[in-house]
Amino acid sequence: MMNRNSAIEIWGGMECTINRVQEDYFDQSEYAGHYNRGKADIDLVASLGVNMLRYPVLWERHQPIAGQVINWSFAEGVLVHMKASGIEPIAGLVHHGSGPRHVNFFDGSFEQGLAAYAKEVATQFPWLEYYTPVNEPLTTARFCGLYGHWYPHGQSDYTFYKVLLSECKATIMAMEVIRQVNPDAKLVQTEDLGKCYSTPLLQYQAEFENQRRWLSYDLLCGRVDEQHFMWPWLLKAGITAEELQFFKAHSCVPHIAGFNYYITSERYLDEDLSKYPEQYHGGNYRHRYADIETVKVHLHEPNGPALLLKEAWAHLQLPIAITECHLHSTREDQMRWFHTMWQTANKVKAEGVDIRAITAWAIFGLYGWNCLVTKPCGDYEPGVFNLSSGCPKPTALTRLLQELTQHQVYYHPVLEHEGWWQRENRHRYGTPAKVVRMRRKQAPKTCRPLLVLGRETALRQAFEKICVERNIHHLLLDTADMDRTDQDKMEQLLREIHPWGLIDATDDACTARAAGTMPASHFGPAVLAAICGGQHIPYLFFSTDAVASEGKQVKHEKLVLQQNESALIIRSTGLFGPWDQHNYVTSWLNRLRSAQPIAVPAEQLLAPTYIPHLVHACIDLLLDGAQGIYPVNNGETTSMAAFARRIALMAGLDENLVCSLLQQPEQKDTRALFHSASITEQGVRLPSLAAALEQYLEAQDHLYHSGKMVG
Repeated sequence: MMNRNSAIEIWGGMECTINRVQEDYFDQSEYAGHYNRGKADIDLVASLGVNMLRYPVLWERHQPIAGQVINWSFAEGVLVHMKASGIEPIAGLVHHGSGPRHVNFFDGSFEQGLAAYAKEVATQFPWLEYYTPVNEPLTTARFCGLYGHWYPHGQSDYTFYKVLLSECKATIMAMEVIRQVNPDAKLVQTEDLGKCYSTPLLQYQAEFENQRRWLSYDLLCGRVDEQHFMWPWLLKAGITAEELQFFKAHSCVPHIAGFNYYITSERYLDEDLSKYPEQYHGGNYRHRYADIETVKVHLHEPNGPALLLKEAWAHLQLPIAITECHLHSTREDQMRWFHTMWQTANKVKAEGVDIRAITAWAIFGLYGWNCLVTKPCGDYEPGVFNLSSGCPKPTALTRLLQELTQHQVYYHPVLEHEGWWQRENRHRYGTPAKVVRMRRKQAPKTCRPLLVLGRETALRQAFEKICVERNIHHLLLDTADMDRTDQDKMEQLLREIHPWGLIDATDDACTARAAGTMPASHFGPAVLAAICGGQHIPYLFFSTDAVASEGKQVKHEKLVLQQNESALIIRSTGLFGPWDQHNYVTSWLNRLRSAQPIAVPAEQLLAPTYIPHLVHACIDLLLDGAQGIYPVNNGETTSMAAFARRIALMAGLDENLVCSLLQQPEQKDTRALFHSASITEQGVRLPSLAAALEQYLEAQDHLYHSGKMVG
């Protein structure tokens, strides 16, 4: 491991929680498919250039039944392959778990069981040097013993402290037996890097929580005695002095104090419940109050990870690593989040904090944290690699990490702008205007834009709105008077603008190509593709997922790829969105609201695509460096008539106003749709069509009730 004076390392981490809810166990590695890929996943990790990986060797997976003979074949194959790839494992034994069914936190069986399992791990892998026996004990104790989310579903101070003490005692006992096998074994402990802020009335609660946040480390370091702030609280809850004396006598100071930082790590307490939705309401034995992320309030005091890292260093005086760094957001904000934390780590290191590493957490993403992993699977959040397709695909974070591990520096134009959590227009509670008007910073003159070409269409309009929303510096150019086949002029234009990416949103091109009226030698997208290839500019071009029986569409796509094999082609059809009043869905809705019948083909198929979802996915794909042909839609193929009736029902309108037109054989559309399942083959998963319609109707209702609808 690096020393204090070395450059900050980048480590990797795989979200690997196995937690128990009632009698069910939820295994993140199973959801991620890691047990099917094993060594292949390690090869991808190695491609990032990281030299340490937090890796699960979890008790609940390997020994779910007491006394069971452990099958080490998978773990051994992966760990040996990891070592051969130049990656040092940090072995995690329990990750947000409560152990197998035959143990519990209250009778000593968890501690004894984990120690016995740890000895088996160390005996099987005596060369393992770094261990995290129990991940985030304080957080796990809150979820298991205070909030009741996870087994044993306690909701009392006593249960909380018993779980925490059991986890910390188990960590000490595990390290003791591991060091009997490998005396050089080192403890890399992890905990949430949290802090609480409050109104003056609730300062007592904030102070309590800010003292409690160190409790797991203070127990491990043998610091909890009669003078410790938490001593009387522990005794009051029912913990005995004898239980606490164990930690004084068996201290196990971590080699690295790992801290995990999320957007939710810093909290604000406010007794004025009227400012906040009910989901944030809570309280203690004295007051009711809202407990909300600081990013969602107007906080006028110092905060942020730099401050918290300095506080951790001042409190512990131990080498520090950021052991989890992840944000569930758009791709550029994921990049901004990690890059900001990288800069923060380097800044505090320069100011004297002994910080050794920052960990790219959830390399393969994570599942179900939207519901606090209390249900199977749940929503998927991409990580450094995106598993939406069922197999890992590199994202923009992949390149970012590769550059940082190799060169300690990385640049992309999107990093010159603030993440959503830093912007003035982010949603914050407690003000008359829920959204503050943003004071947009002018883009630096040297900042390369994202160039969007297109006429005044719904697609181009969506790119403009969403680039503003995502704080991406962009430039829109109208192609109405532009000859995209004039190679010399287009080359000069792109040299002058020097964009970091080009999106060709001239969606009238599909009609011309389908009709065969655009000769291949004058095909504008092919010319643009060739120029972008020569100037190393990522190029995105829109096609359609409806293919003529003669295959003309495919020929034109091939022409683009022949000119630029790195081009990205998006196949989509049936576009509808909330911002223009001329798409087919909005036209239907306007007529239905006026009780006018609509006639739609009964047999014509389409794969409807919600434009905002499409545009978000396109920007992500461009940032990820995606290449080739990607079908993108909202995952369903339906008939026009069925889709129209579905819209009527969801909008609470009369579905009988939808009249199905039966086509004559000679009138039927002979085009075939690419099957929507091909979306997942290329790693694109938009929200469901049901979710798309819900968002669309919500936006339309807002426009309708504000009088902005066009009939």
